[in-house]
Amino acid sequence: MVQRLLVVDDDDTVRGLLADALRYVGFEVTAVATGAEAVTAAESDPPDLVVLDVMLPGMDGFDVIRTLRGAARPVPVLFLSARDAYSDKVNGLTLGGDDYVTKPFHLPELIARIEAILRRAGGFSAGLTIADLTLDPTTREVVRAGEPVRLSPTEFRLLQYLMERAGQVVSKPQILEDVWRYDFAGDTSIVDTYVSYLRRKIDHVEPKLLHTLHRVGYVLRAPRR
Repeated sequence: MVQRLLVVDDDDTVRGLLADALRYVGFEVTAVATGAEAVTAAESDPPDLVVLDVMLPGMDGFDVIRTLRGAARPVPVLFLSARDAYSDKVNGLTLGGDDYVTKPFHLPELIARIEAILRRAGGFSAGLTIADLTLDPTTREVVRAGEPVRLSPTEFRLLQYLMERAGQVVSKPQILEDVWRYDFAGDTSIVDTYVSYLRRKIDHVEPKLLHTLHRVGYVLRAPRR
């Protein structure tokens, strides 16, 4: 299952770049600019984790976490802020923050910290297995017939998407929307291209797992017995 993150930052550039980067590594991301928007989004559709700036207009990040901690289902929170004073870090963690990262930050470290929080919360997706094909979303390792498979980030996202929907036929437009998050003006040829790449890497042995339904879409499924 794809993990859902809520990114809260009033800097348009930081918010946009961070949301895009997290989507690129496989998360589903909602991004908002204010504390009030964060509370509304978290209460209406609770995410698996909130990446929360402290310095927000009106309701700041500390006010947001106070509100979220009073909810029926507390949501894990990682503070991401330029406020790097010791007292700010202590305050954020004391209020219930699960981690506190200061800006500027290194993206790989931030992703690792997010994944660690999700594992502790029991919200990080477990490994996926279909026949002798396995995918571990934590280590990003893929194995087929006992042999490791090297995939590009896009190939990995597409394979994870299909494995999470094993046995379900998914249309090309739906794959574009969910994996690429861009419709390419209705041109689905990029889906065909990446499915072809995946086939070369995971279906070079029997049984074949990735199937085409002509004019419908694709399905990843174990062989029928």
